[in-house]
Amino acid sequence: MQWKRKLMLTSSLMLLSPFTWADQVTDSVAPEQSSGLEHKTLTKAKHWMVTAANPIAARAGANILKQGGNAIDAMVAVQFMLGLVEPQSSGIGGGAFMVYWDAKNQDLTTFDGRETAPMAVTPTLFQNDDGEPLSFYDAVVGGRSVGTPGTVKLMWETHQKYGKLAWARLLEPAIQAAEQGFIVSPRLASLIAEDGERLRRYPGTLHYFFDKDGQPLQAGALLKNPQYAQTLTAIAKQGADAFYQGEISKDIIDTVQNAQGNPGVLAQRDMDNYEVKQRPVVCSSYQSYDVCGMGPPSSGGLTVGQILALTEPYELNKWGPKDARSWQVIGDASRLAFADRGQYMADEDFVPMPTQGLLDEGYLADRARLIKVGQALKDVKPGNPPWNHALKQSADESIELPCTSHFNIVDRDGNVVSITTTIENQFGSRLMVRGFLLNNELTDFSFRTHNKGVPIANRIEPGKRPRSSMAPTIVMKDDQPYLAIGSPGGSRIIGYVAQAIIAHTQWGMDIQQALNMPHVLNRFGDMDIEQGTNAEQLEAPLVKMGFKVNVRDLNSGLHAIRITSQGLEGAADPRREGVAIGQ
Repeated sequence: MQWKRKLMLTSSLMLLSPFTWADQVTDSVAPEQSSGLEHKTLTKAKHWMVTAANPIAARAGANILKQGGNAIDAMVAVQFMLGLVEPQSSGIGGGAFMVYWDAKNQDLTTFDGRETAPMAVTPTLFQNDDGEPLSFYDAVVGGRSVGTPGTVKLMWETHQKYGKLAWARLLEPAIQAAEQGFIVSPRLASLIAEDGERLRRYPGTLHYFFDKDGQPLQAGALLKNPQYAQTLTAIAKQGADAFYQGEISKDIIDTVQNAQGNPGVLAQRDMDNYEVKQRPVVCSSYQSYDVCGMGPPSSGGLTVGQILALTEPYELNKWGPKDARSWQVIGDASRLAFADRGQYMADEDFVPMPTQGLLDEGYLADRARLIKVGQALKDVKPGNPPWNHALKQSADESIELPCTSHFNIVDRDGNVVSITTTIENQFGSRLMVRGFLLNNELTDFSFRTHNKGVPIANRIEPGKRPRSSMAPTIVMKDDQPYLAIGSPGGSRIIGYVAQAIIAHTQWGMDIQQALNMPHVLNRFGDMDIEQGTNAEQLEAPLVKMGFKVNVRDLNSGLHAIRITSQGLEGAADPRREGVAIGQ
Protein backbone atom coordinates (compact mmCIF):
# COMPACT_ATOMS: atom_id res chain seq x y z
CA MET A 1 0.00 0.00 0.00
CA GLN A 2 1.29 3.47 -0.88
CA TRP A 3 0.52 4.86 2.54
CA LYS A 4 2.59 2.15 4.21
CA ARG A 5 5.56 2.90 2.01
CA LYS A 6 5.53 6.52 3.14
CA LEU A 7 6.17 6.14 6.84
CA MET A 8 5.13 3.08 8.81
CA LEU A 9 6.47 3.22 12.31
CA THR A 10 6.06 0.13 14.39
CA SER A 11 5.23 -0.05 17.59
CA SER A 12 -32.58 26.26 14.70
CA LEU A 13 -31.51 25.10 11.52
CA MET A 14 -34.06 26.91 9.38
CA LEU A 15 -31.64 28.53 7.00
CA LEU A 16 -30.60 25.48 5.06
CA SER A 17 -32.57 22.91 3.11
CA PRO A 18 -34.11 20.01 5.05
CA PHE A 19 -32.22 16.79 5.53
CA THR A 20 -32.97 13.29 6.69
CA TRP A 21 -31.52 12.17 9.98
CA ALA A 22 -30.08 8.69 10.02
CA ASP A 23 -31.92 6.07 12.03
CA GLN A 24 -30.92 6.15 15.67
CA VAL A 25 -29.85 3.05 17.57
CA THR A 26 -31.08 3.21 21.15
CA ASP A 27 -28.47 1.04 22.81
CA SER A 28 -28.69 0.98 26.60
CA VAL A 29 -26.13 3.04 28.48
CA ALA A 30 -23.23 0.93 29.68
CA PRO A 31 -22.58 1.07 33.43
CA GLU A 32 -19.09 2.42 32.76
CA GLN A 33 -20.47 5.58 31.18
CA SER A 34 -20.81 8.85 33.00
CA SER A 35 -23.88 9.55 35.07
CA GLY A 36 -23.99 13.33 34.72
CA LEU A 37 -24.08 13.78 30.92
CA GLU A 38 -26.64 13.54 28.18
CA HIS A 39 -26.09 10.19 26.47
CA LYS A 40 -26.17 10.56 22.72
CA THR A 41 -26.89 7.39 20.79
CA LEU A 42 -25.10 5.77 17.90
CA THR A 43 -26.04 6.98 14.40
CA LYS A 44 -25.99 4.46 11.57
CA ALA A 45 -25.91 5.01 7.82
CA LYS A 46 -25.20 3.07 4.66
CA HIS A 47 -23.59 5.50 2.25
CA TRP A 48 -22.00 8.56 3.89
CA MET A 49 -21.56 10.27 7.25
CA VAL A 50 -20.59 13.64 8.75
CA THR A 51 -19.80 14.26 12.41
CA ALA A 52 -19.18 17.86 13.47
CA ALA A 53 -19.37 20.06 16.56
CA ASN A 54 -22.32 22.19 15.44
CA PRO A 55 -25.55 20.92 13.82
CA ILE A 56 -25.68 23.74 11.26
CA ALA A 57 -22.14 22.96 10.10
CA ALA A 58 -22.81 19.22 10.04
CA ARG A 59 -25.91 19.83 7.93
CA ALA A 60 -23.93 21.96 5.47
CA GLY A 61 -21.56 19.06 4.90
CA ALA A 62 -24.41 16.55 4.68
CA ASN A 63 -26.17 18.59 2.03
CA ILE A 64 -23.02 18.68 -0.09
CA LEU A 65 -22.75 14.89 0.13
CA LYS A 66 -26.43 14.53 -0.79
CA GLN A 67 -25.78 16.68 -3.86
CA GLY A 68 -23.04 14.35 -5.07
CA GLY A 69 -20.02 16.03 -3.50
CA ASN A 70 -17.19 14.06 -2.01
CA ALA A 71 -15.53 14.17 1.43
CA ILE A 72 -13.23 17.07 0.49
CA ASP A 73 -16.15 19.11 -0.86
CA ALA A 74 -18.09 18.49 2.35
CA MET A 75 -15.03 19.40 4.44
CA VAL A 76 -14.84 22.82 2.78
CA ALA A 77 -18.53 23.48 3.45
CA VAL A 78 -18.27 22.37 7.10
CA GLN A 79 -15.16 24.44 7.80
CA PHE A 80 -16.48 27.70 6.37
CA MET A 81 -19.76 27.20 8.26
CA LEU A 82 -17.94 26.44 11.53
CA GLY A 83 -16.15 29.75 11.17
CA LEU A 84 -19.55 31.42 11.33
CA VAL A 85 -21.53 29.39 13.88
CA GLU A 86 -18.64 28.26 16.13
CA PRO A 87 -16.27 31.24 15.79
CA GLN A 88 -14.73 30.73 19.22
CA SER A 89 -13.10 27.47 18.14
CA SER A 90 -11.94 27.64 14.53
CA GLY A 91 -12.24 29.58 11.32
CA ILE A 92 -10.45 31.13 8.39
CA GLY A 93 -8.21 33.15 10.71
CA GLY A 94 -6.65 29.94 12.04
CA GLY A 95 -5.08 26.66 10.97
CA ALA A 96 -5.79 22.93 10.77
CA PHE A 97 -4.32 19.45 10.40
CA MET A 98 -6.01 16.88 8.15
CA VAL A 99 -5.54 13.13 7.75
CA TYR A 100 -7.00 11.89 4.45
CA TRP A 101 -7.73 8.50 2.94
CA ASP A 102 -7.89 8.64 -0.86
CA ALA A 103 -9.99 5.56 -1.69
CA LYS A 104 -9.29 5.60 -5.43
CA ASN A 105 -5.53 5.49 -4.98
CA GLN A 106 -5.60 3.56 -1.69
CA ASP A 107 -3.43 6.28 -0.21
CA LEU A 108 -3.30 7.61 3.35
CA THR A 109 -1.67 11.02 3.75
CA THR A 110 -1.72 14.17 5.87
CA PHE A 111 -1.89 17.89 5.18
CA ASP A 112 -0.36 20.50 7.47
CA GLY A 113 -2.26 23.79 7.45
CA ARG A 114 -0.70 24.93 10.72
CA GLU A 115 -0.01 28.65 11.21
CA THR A 116 3.57 29.91 10.91
CA ALA A 117 5.52 32.46 12.93
CA PRO A 118 6.03 35.74 11.07
CA MET A 119 9.52 36.31 9.74
CA ALA A 120 9.95 39.36 12.00
CA VAL A 121 9.50 37.48 15.30
CA THR A 122 12.35 37.61 17.80
CA PRO A 123 13.27 35.17 20.58
CA THR A 124 11.98 37.62 23.18
CA LEU A 125 8.53 38.10 21.63
CA PHE A 126 6.79 36.62 24.68
CA GLN A 127 9.16 37.94 27.33
CA ASN A 128 9.09 41.12 29.39
CA ASP A 129 11.93 43.63 29.75
CA ASP A 130 13.54 41.41 32.40
CA GLY A 131 13.59 38.40 30.12
CA GLU A 132 10.81 36.63 32.00
CA PRO A 133 7.82 35.04 30.21
CA LEU A 134 4.69 37.14 29.89
CA SER A 135 1.52 35.93 31.57
CA PHE A 136 -0.56 33.87 29.17
CA TYR A 137 -3.37 36.34 28.48
CA ASP A 138 -0.97 39.30 28.27
CA ALA A 139 0.58 37.43 25.38
CA VAL A 140 -2.65 36.16 23.81
CA VAL A 141 -4.95 39.16 23.57
CA GLY A 142 -3.90 41.40 20.68
CA GLY A 143 -1.67 41.17 17.63
CA ARG A 144 1.46 39.74 19.27
CA SER A 145 0.09 36.17 19.25
CA VAL A 146 -1.17 36.05 15.64
CA GLY A 147 0.49 33.59 13.27
CA THR A 148 0.07 33.37 9.50
CA PRO A 149 -3.32 31.66 8.95
CA GLY A 150 -3.35 28.37 7.04
CA THR A 151 -6.96 27.20 6.90
CA VAL A 152 -8.06 28.93 3.70
CA LYS A 153 -5.07 27.64 1.76
CA LEU A 154 -5.56 24.14 3.17
CA MET A 155 -9.19 24.15 2.01
CA TRP A 156 -8.29 25.58 -1.41
CA GLU A 157 -5.32 23.37 -2.23
CA THR A 158 -6.88 20.08 -1.12
CA HIS A 159 -10.03 20.97 -3.06
CA GLN A 160 -7.95 21.68 -6.15
CA LYS A 161 -6.33 18.27 -5.74
CA TYR A 162 -9.32 16.12 -4.75
CA GLY A 163 -12.55 18.14 -4.96
CA LYS A 164 -15.47 17.27 -7.19
CA LEU A 165 -18.00 20.11 -7.03
CA ALA A 166 -17.31 23.73 -7.98
CA TRP A 167 -15.47 25.68 -5.27
CA ALA A 168 -17.94 28.59 -5.12
CA ARG A 169 -20.84 26.17 -4.58
CA LEU A 170 -19.24 24.91 -1.37
CA LEU A 171 -19.05 28.37 0.22
CA GLU A 172 -22.64 29.31 -0.62
CA PRO A 173 -24.26 27.73 2.49
CA ALA A 174 -22.03 29.75 4.84
CA ILE A 175 -22.55 32.93 2.79
CA GLN A 176 -26.33 32.46 2.95
CA ALA A 177 -26.27 31.77 6.69
CA ALA A 178 -24.06 34.79 7.36
CA GLU A 179 -26.39 37.07 5.40
CA GLN A 180 -29.68 35.76 6.83
CA GLY A 181 -28.39 35.14 10.33
CA PHE A 182 -28.08 32.08 12.52
CA ILE A 183 -29.36 31.28 15.99
CA VAL A 184 -26.76 31.73 18.73
CA SER A 185 -26.33 28.40 20.48
CA PRO A 186 -26.26 27.99 24.27
CA ARG A 187 -22.58 27.07 24.12
CA LEU A 188 -21.57 30.15 22.14
CA ALA A 189 -23.66 32.40 24.40
CA SER A 190 -22.08 31.01 27.57
CA LEU A 191 -18.56 31.43 26.19
CA ILE A 192 -19.23 35.05 25.16
CA ALA A 193 -20.40 35.81 28.70
CA GLU A 194 -17.43 33.99 30.21
CA ASP A 195 -14.90 35.88 28.09
CA GLY A 196 -16.70 39.23 28.19
CA GLU A 197 -13.85 41.30 29.59
CA ARG A 198 -11.38 40.29 26.90
CA LEU A 199 -13.94 40.42 24.07
CA ARG A 200 -14.82 44.01 25.00
CA ARG A 201 -11.21 45.10 24.57
CA TYR A 202 -11.36 45.60 20.80
CA PRO A 203 -14.13 47.23 18.73
CA GLY A 204 -14.64 44.33 16.33
CA THR A 205 -15.52 41.75 18.96
CA LEU A 206 -17.38 44.27 21.10
CA HIS A 207 -19.74 45.21 18.27
CA TYR A 208 -20.25 41.62 17.11
CA PHE A 209 -20.68 39.62 20.30
CA PHE A 210 -22.64 42.17 22.40
CA ASP A 211 -26.00 43.83 21.91
CA LYS A 212 -26.63 47.58 21.60
CA ASP A 213 -26.75 47.85 25.41
CA GLY A 214 -23.35 46.21 25.74
CA GLN A 215 -24.73 42.93 27.07
CA PRO A 216 -23.43 39.55 25.85
CA LEU A 217 -25.59 37.94 23.19
CA GLN A 218 -28.06 35.43 24.59
CA ALA A 219 -28.82 31.94 23.36
CA GLY A 220 -31.59 32.12 20.78
CA ALA A 221 -30.55 35.52 19.42
CA LEU A 222 -30.38 35.89 15.64
CA LEU A 223 -26.84 36.87 14.67
CA LYS A 224 -25.99 38.15 11.20
CA ASN A 225 -22.47 38.58 9.84
CA PRO A 226 -22.58 40.48 6.53
CA GLN A 227 -18.83 41.14 6.65
CA TYR A 228 -18.12 37.39 6.78
CA ALA A 229 -20.50 36.90 3.85
CA GLN A 230 -18.55 39.50 1.86
CA THR A 231 -15.23 37.87 2.76
CA LEU A 232 -16.45 34.44 1.68
CA THR A 233 -17.92 35.86 -1.51
CA ALA A 234 -14.48 37.17 -2.46
CA ILE A 235 -12.87 33.81 -1.63
CA ALA A 236 -15.59 31.99 -3.58
CA LYS A 237 -14.78 34.07 -6.67
CA GLN A 238 -10.99 34.31 -6.44
CA GLY A 239 -9.94 31.31 -4.36
CA ALA A 240 -7.21 31.52 -1.73
CA ASP A 241 -5.59 34.53 -3.42
CA ALA A 242 -8.50 36.68 -2.24
CA PHE A 243 -7.46 35.94 1.34
CA TYR A 244 -3.67 36.04 1.12
CA GLN A 245 -3.37 39.05 -1.19
CA GLY A 246 -5.37 42.22 -1.66
CA GLU A 247 -7.71 44.00 0.71
CA ILE A 248 -8.43 41.09 3.07
CA SER A 249 -4.75 40.49 3.70
CA LYS A 250 -4.11 44.21 4.10
CA ASP A 251 -6.83 44.47 6.74
CA ILE A 252 -5.48 41.42 8.62
CA ILE A 253 -1.98 42.91 8.73
CA ASP A 254 -3.20 46.40 9.72
CA THR A 255 -5.30 44.93 12.52
CA VAL A 256 -2.38 42.86 13.86
CA GLN A 257 0.25 45.58 13.63
CA ASN A 258 -2.00 48.27 15.12
CA ALA A 259 -3.64 46.26 17.89
CA GLN A 260 -3.82 48.72 20.76
CA GLY A 261 -1.58 47.79 23.66
CA ASN A 262 -0.24 44.57 22.12
CA PRO A 263 0.72 44.89 18.44
CA GLY A 264 2.14 42.05 16.38
CA VAL A 265 4.58 41.67 13.50
CA LEU A 266 2.63 39.74 10.84
CA ALA A 267 3.46 41.20 7.39
CA GLN A 268 2.51 40.71 3.75
CA ARG A 269 5.59 38.63 3.04
CA ASP A 270 4.30 36.08 5.58
CA MET A 271 0.98 35.86 3.76
CA ASP A 272 2.74 35.65 0.38
CA ASN A 273 5.04 32.83 1.46
CA TYR A 274 2.61 30.62 3.39
CA GLU A 275 2.62 26.99 2.25
CA VAL A 276 0.42 24.00 3.05
CA LYS A 277 2.64 20.96 3.51
CA GLN A 278 1.69 17.42 2.58
CA ARG A 279 3.47 15.18 5.04
CA PRO A 280 3.86 11.42 5.54
CA VAL A 281 1.39 9.84 7.91
CA VAL A 282 2.76 8.66 11.27
CA CYS A 283 1.45 5.23 12.25
CA SER A 284 1.89 2.99 15.26
CA SER A 285 0.89 -0.65 15.62
CA TYR A 286 -1.69 -1.37 18.31
CA GLN A 287 -3.40 -4.72 18.71
CA SER A 288 -4.59 -5.63 15.19
CA TYR A 289 -4.71 -1.98 14.09
CA ASP A 290 -2.47 0.72 12.67
CA VAL A 291 -3.24 4.01 14.44
CA CYS A 292 -2.32 6.78 12.01
CA GLY A 293 -2.16 10.53 12.48
CA MET A 294 -0.18 13.74 12.16
CA GLY A 295 3.54 13.90 12.66
CA PRO A 296 5.53 17.02 13.62
CA PRO A 297 4.79 19.85 14.10
CA SER A 298 1.86 18.08 15.75
CA SER A 299 2.70 15.91 18.73
CA GLY A 300 -0.69 14.21 18.45
CA GLY A 301 0.10 11.18 16.31
CA LEU A 302 3.34 10.31 18.08
CA THR A 303 2.02 10.77 21.62
CA VAL A 304 -1.24 8.89 21.05
CA GLY A 305 0.81 6.10 19.49
CA GLN A 306 3.19 5.99 22.43
CA ILE A 307 0.38 5.87 25.01
CA LEU A 308 -1.33 2.97 23.24
CA ALA A 309 1.92 1.04 22.81
CA LEU A 310 2.96 1.55 26.45
CA THR A 311 -0.36 0.15 27.73
CA GLU A 312 -0.39 -2.84 25.41
CA PRO A 313 1.60 -5.22 27.66
CA TYR A 314 -0.91 -4.75 30.49
CA GLU A 315 -4.27 -6.44 31.07
CA LEU A 316 -6.60 -3.54 30.36
CA ASN A 317 -9.01 -5.88 28.60
CA LYS A 318 -9.27 -8.07 31.72
CA TRP A 319 -9.41 -5.24 34.25
CA GLY A 320 -11.94 -3.05 32.45
CA PRO A 321 -12.84 0.60 32.98
CA LYS A 322 -14.03 0.26 36.58
CA ASP A 323 -10.67 -0.96 37.86
CA ALA A 324 -8.29 1.75 39.05
CA ARG A 325 -5.37 -0.33 37.76
CA SER A 326 -6.48 0.38 34.19
CA TRP A 327 -6.33 4.11 34.81
CA GLN A 328 -3.05 3.93 36.70
CA VAL A 329 -1.42 2.18 33.74
CA ILE A 330 -2.99 4.55 31.18
CA GLY A 331 -2.07 7.55 33.35
CA ASP A 332 1.57 6.54 33.78
CA ALA A 333 1.86 5.63 30.09
CA SER A 334 0.59 9.11 29.29
CA ARG A 335 3.09 10.71 31.68
CA LEU A 336 5.96 8.85 30.02
CA ALA A 337 4.73 9.87 26.57
CA PHE A 338 4.28 13.51 27.61
CA ALA A 339 7.81 13.59 29.01
CA ASP A 340 9.12 12.60 25.56
CA ARG A 341 6.75 15.08 23.95
CA GLY A 342 8.07 17.96 26.05
CA GLN A 343 11.69 17.07 25.40
CA TYR A 344 11.75 16.22 21.71
CA MET A 345 8.65 17.27 19.77
CA ALA A 346 8.53 20.44 17.68
CA ASP A 347 8.48 21.53 14.04
CA GLU A 348 10.73 18.95 12.39
CA ASP A 349 11.55 21.39 9.60
CA PHE A 350 13.47 23.44 12.18
CA VAL A 351 14.48 21.03 14.93
CA PRO A 352 15.95 17.54 14.50
CA MET A 353 13.58 14.95 15.97
CA PRO A 354 13.86 11.21 16.72
CA THR A 355 10.50 10.57 15.07
CA GLN A 356 11.10 6.91 14.24
CA GLY A 357 12.93 6.29 17.51
CA LEU A 358 10.01 7.49 19.59
CA LEU A 359 7.92 4.60 18.22
CA ASP A 360 10.70 2.03 18.11
CA GLU A 361 9.48 -1.33 19.46
CA GLY A 362 12.45 -1.94 21.70
CA TYR A 363 12.44 1.58 23.09
CA LEU A 364 8.73 1.42 23.91
CA ALA A 365 9.11 -2.00 25.51
CA ASP A 366 11.79 -0.61 27.82
CA ARG A 367 9.62 2.40 28.67
CA ALA A 368 6.58 0.19 29.33
CA ARG A 369 8.55 -1.83 31.88
CA LEU A 370 8.90 1.31 33.99
CA ILE A 371 5.17 1.12 34.81
CA LYS A 372 4.45 -0.71 38.09
CA VAL A 373 0.89 -1.98 38.39
CA GLY A 374 -0.82 -0.53 41.45
CA GLN A 375 1.82 2.12 42.15
CA ALA A 376 2.08 5.54 40.53
CA LEU A 377 5.46 6.38 39.07
CA LYS A 378 7.34 8.70 41.39
CA ASP A 379 9.75 10.15 38.89
CA VAL A 380 9.04 10.49 35.18
CA LYS A 381 11.75 11.63 32.79
CA PRO A 382 12.16 11.68 29.01
CA GLY A 383 13.68 8.56 27.55
CA ASN A 384 16.57 8.11 25.16
CA PRO A 385 15.04 6.87 21.90
CA PRO A 386 17.25 5.58 19.10
CA TRP A 387 18.54 8.59 17.20
CA ASN A 388 21.43 9.29 14.87
CA HIS A 389 21.69 12.90 15.97
CA ALA A 390 23.44 14.32 19.02
CA LEU A 391 21.49 17.24 20.45
CA LYS A 392 20.88 18.45 23.96
CA GLN A 393 17.47 20.04 24.58
CA SER A 394 15.39 21.29 27.49
CA ALA A 395 11.78 20.42 28.25
CA ASP A 396 9.10 22.60 26.69
CA GLU A 397 7.14 25.15 28.73
CA SER A 398 4.29 26.08 26.37
CA ILE A 399 0.69 26.44 27.56
CA GLU A 400 -2.23 24.97 25.61
CA LEU A 401 -5.74 25.78 26.78
CA PRO A 402 -8.75 23.83 25.50
CA CYS A 403 -10.74 25.03 22.52
CA THR A 404 -10.53 23.93 18.83
CA SER A 405 -12.96 21.74 16.82
CA HIS A 406 -12.81 18.33 15.17
CA PHE A 407 -14.91 16.77 12.44
CA ASN A 408 -14.92 13.63 10.31
CA ILE A 409 -16.42 12.80 6.93
CA VAL A 410 -16.82 9.55 4.99
CA ASP A 411 -18.32 9.79 1.50
CA ARG A 412 -20.05 7.17 -0.65
CA ASP A 413 -16.80 6.38 -2.48
CA GLY A 414 -15.01 5.55 0.77
CA ASN A 415 -12.86 8.68 1.02
CA VAL A 416 -12.24 9.66 4.64
CA VAL A 417 -11.42 13.03 6.22
CA SER A 418 -10.32 13.43 9.83
CA ILE A 419 -9.55 17.08 10.54
CA THR A 420 -8.83 19.13 13.65
CA THR A 421 -9.14 22.87 13.17
CA THR A 422 -8.44 25.76 15.51
CA ILE A 423 -7.77 29.40 16.30
CA GLU A 424 -6.14 28.08 19.54
CA ASN A 425 -7.59 29.73 22.68
CA GLN A 426 -11.34 30.42 22.68
CA PHE A 427 -11.94 33.48 20.48
CA GLY A 428 -8.23 33.40 19.56
CA SER A 429 -6.45 36.75 19.78
CA ARG A 430 -9.83 38.54 20.20
CA LEU A 431 -9.03 40.48 17.04
CA MET A 432 -11.77 40.44 14.43
CA VAL A 433 -11.24 41.26 10.76
CA ARG A 434 -13.94 41.32 8.10
CA GLY A 435 -16.24 39.04 10.10
CA PHE A 436 -13.72 36.45 11.36
CA LEU A 437 -11.42 36.06 14.35
CA LEU A 438 -7.64 35.85 14.13
CA ASN A 439 -5.72 33.08 15.86
CA ASN A 440 -3.40 33.34 18.86
CA GLU A 441 -1.40 30.33 17.68
CA LEU A 442 2.05 31.75 18.45
CA THR A 443 1.38 31.21 22.16
CA ASP A 444 1.71 27.47 21.44
CA PHE A 445 5.46 28.12 21.33
CA SER A 446 7.45 28.03 24.54
CA PHE A 447 7.72 31.56 25.91
CA ARG A 448 11.31 30.78 26.90
CA THR A 449 13.79 29.80 24.21
CA HIS A 450 16.34 28.23 26.57
CA ASN A 451 16.44 26.77 30.04
CA LYS A 452 19.77 27.22 31.84
CA GLY A 453 21.44 27.79 28.49
CA VAL A 454 19.99 24.66 26.88
CA PRO A 455 17.67 25.28 23.91
CA ILE A 456 13.99 24.29 23.98
CA ALA A 457 12.86 22.46 20.84
CA ASN A 458 9.54 24.31 20.65
CA ARG A 459 11.09 27.79 20.86
CA ILE A 460 9.82 30.50 18.56
CA GLU A 461 11.71 31.10 15.30
CA PRO A 462 10.81 32.97 12.08
CA GLY A 463 8.71 30.81 9.77
CA LYS A 464 8.42 27.97 12.28
CA ARG A 465 5.16 26.18 13.08
CA PRO A 466 4.29 25.90 16.78
CA ARG A 467 3.98 22.44 18.23
CA SER A 468 0.39 21.22 18.50
CA SER A 469 -1.51 18.51 20.37
CA MET A 470 -4.13 18.17 17.66
CA ALA A 471 -4.61 14.49 16.89
CA PRO A 472 -6.83 13.85 13.87
CA THR A 473 -6.61 10.10 13.51
CA ILE A 474 -7.56 7.37 11.08
CA VAL A 475 -7.28 3.86 12.49
CA MET A 476 -6.51 1.29 9.81
CA LYS A 477 -7.40 -2.40 9.88
CA ASP A 478 -6.33 -4.83 7.16
CA ASP A 479 -5.00 -1.88 5.15
CA GLN A 480 -8.38 -0.14 5.06
CA PRO A 481 -9.79 2.72 7.16
CA TYR A 482 -11.70 1.46 10.19
CA LEU A 483 -12.18 4.53 12.43
CA ALA A 484 -11.86 8.30 12.01
CA ILE A 485 -11.59 10.15 15.32
CA GLY A 486 -10.32 13.31 16.98
CA SER A 487 -11.14 15.98 19.55
CA PRO A 488 -10.53 19.54 20.71
CA GLY A 489 -9.14 20.14 24.20
CA GLY A 490 -5.63 21.62 24.18
CA SER A 491 -2.98 19.16 25.29
CA ARG A 492 -5.74 16.92 26.70
CA ILE A 493 -6.72 16.08 23.11
CA ILE A 494 -4.12 13.33 23.17
CA GLY A 495 -5.61 11.63 26.22
CA TYR A 496 -9.17 11.98 24.98
CA VAL A 497 -8.34 10.25 21.70
CA ALA A 498 -6.22 7.51 23.30
CA GLN A 499 -8.89 6.77 25.92
CA ALA A 500 -11.66 6.48 23.30
CA ILE A 501 -9.57 4.07 21.21
CA ILE A 502 -8.84 1.94 24.29
CA ALA A 503 -12.51 1.94 25.35
CA HIS A 504 -13.60 0.73 21.93
CA THR A 505 -10.86 -1.81 21.23
CA GLN A 506 -10.27 -3.14 24.75
CA TRP A 507 -13.54 -2.72 26.62
CA GLY A 508 -16.02 -3.59 23.90
CA MET A 509 -17.81 -0.26 23.80
CA ASP A 510 -19.33 0.99 20.59
CA ILE A 511 -17.90 4.31 19.54
CA GLN A 512 -20.74 6.35 21.06
CA GLN A 513 -20.34 4.61 24.39
CA ALA A 514 -16.60 5.27 24.17
CA LEU A 515 -17.29 8.99 23.71
CA ASN A 516 -19.96 9.06 26.43
CA MET A 517 -17.78 7.54 29.12
CA PRO A 518 -16.19 9.85 31.71
CA HIS A 519 -12.64 11.06 31.28
CA VAL A 520 -9.68 10.13 33.45
CA LEU A 521 -6.47 11.78 32.25
CA ASN A 522 -2.88 12.35 33.24
CA ARG A 523 -0.28 14.44 31.46
CA PHE A 524 2.26 15.81 33.93
CA GLY A 525 1.65 13.87 37.17
CA ASP A 526 -1.76 14.86 38.49
CA MET A 527 -4.69 12.60 37.64
CA ASP A 528 -7.69 14.55 36.33
CA ILE A 529 -11.12 12.97 36.85
CA GLU A 530 -14.25 14.33 35.17
CA GLN A 531 -16.51 15.90 37.74
CA GLY A 532 -20.16 14.92 38.03
CA THR A 533 -19.53 11.43 36.69
CA ASN A 534 -19.20 8.02 38.30
CA ALA A 535 -15.47 8.17 37.57
CA GLU A 536 -15.26 10.11 40.85
CA GLN A 537 -15.40 6.67 42.51
CA LEU A 538 -11.84 6.15 41.28
CA GLU A 539 -10.47 9.04 43.31
CA ALA A 540 -9.76 7.15 46.54
CA PRO A 541 -7.98 4.13 44.95
CA LEU A 542 -5.91 6.39 42.70
CA VAL A 543 -4.85 8.52 45.68
CA LYS A 544 -3.88 5.32 47.46
CA MET A 545 -1.68 4.42 44.51
CA GLY A 546 0.19 7.69 44.94
CA PHE A 547 -1.51 10.13 42.57
CA LYS A 548 -2.62 13.64 43.33
CA VAL A 549 -6.18 13.74 41.97
CA ASN A 550 -8.11 16.74 40.60
CA VAL A 551 -11.86 16.38 40.06
CA ARG A 552 -12.66 18.91 37.36
CA ASP A 553 -14.54 19.72 34.17
CA LEU A 554 -13.05 17.90 31.18
CA ASN A 555 -14.83 19.32 28.17
CA SER A 556 -13.80 17.22 25.21
CA GLY A 557 -15.44 17.43 21.80
CA LEU A 558 -14.74 13.98 20.40
CA HIS A 559 -16.26 12.93 17.10
CA ALA A 560 -15.88 9.56 15.45
CA ILE A 561 -17.01 7.51 12.46
CA ARG A 562 -16.53 3.73 12.36
CA ILE A 563 -16.47 2.04 8.96
CA THR A 564 -17.83 -1.51 8.86
CA SER A 565 -18.84 -4.00 6.21
CA GLN A 566 -22.48 -3.29 7.12
CA GLY A 567 -22.15 0.49 6.85
CA LEU A 568 -21.13 3.50 8.92
CA GLU A 569 -21.51 4.32 12.61
CA GLY A 570 -21.22 7.92 13.80
CA ALA A 571 -20.79 9.36 17.29
CA ALA A 572 -20.69 12.86 18.76
CA ASP A 573 -19.48 13.93 22.19
CA PRO A 574 -22.36 14.57 24.64
CA ARG A 575 -20.37 17.40 26.22
CA ARG A 576 -20.90 19.65 23.21
CA GLU A 577 -23.53 20.42 20.57
CA GLY A 578 -22.19 18.13 17.88
CA VAL A 579 -24.15 15.60 15.84
CA ALA A 580 -23.60 12.74 13.44
CA ILE A 581 -25.61 12.86 10.21
CA GLY A 582 -25.66 10.08 7.66
CA GLN A 583 -27.63 8.43 4.89
